[in-house]
Amino acid sequence: MLKVADAAPDFTLPDADNNMVSLRDFRGKKAVLYFYPKDNTPGCTRQACAFAENFAEFRERDIAVIGISKDSVESHRKFAEKYNLPFILLSDPTLEVLKAYGVWQEKKLYGKVSMGVVRTTFIIDENGMIEKVMPKVKPDTNATEILDALN
Repeated sequence: MLKVADAAPDFTLPDADNNMVSLRDFRGKKAVLYFYPKDNTPGCTRQACAFAENFAEFRERDIAVIGISKDSVESHRKFAEKYNLPFILLSDPTLEVLKAYGVWQEKKLYGKVSMGVVRTTFIIDENGMIEKVMPKVKPDTNATEILDALN
């Protein structure tokens, strides 16, 4: 997994409206990249809704919020519409970005081993460098923890 002071790998992925979005588009402002396992699952929904509830404060501070999972563009569109998510959701079905950021890992659940996304958040500074890494975050408190960390 990447660490503080590493250059954040640039990428270009489609958003929920199938527009291509690159990390470099956010140079000059902070960006929060939050990687999550799957749209419409309980934890991921709580996490997304917590970001939505705090979105005005992120926008006030000129901080971009970007959620990334391997779900399809269509899945992201429906997820964003269902929960009125005001931030960017990017689709990475090839796992290229998930692997570049080191969040595609072996996971164990009830003794079963599989590969999946480990819920992780990165704060990227104005110059494209990783300012903070938050591994294995809690869905309900991730957004507020980021705002607290940036105070």
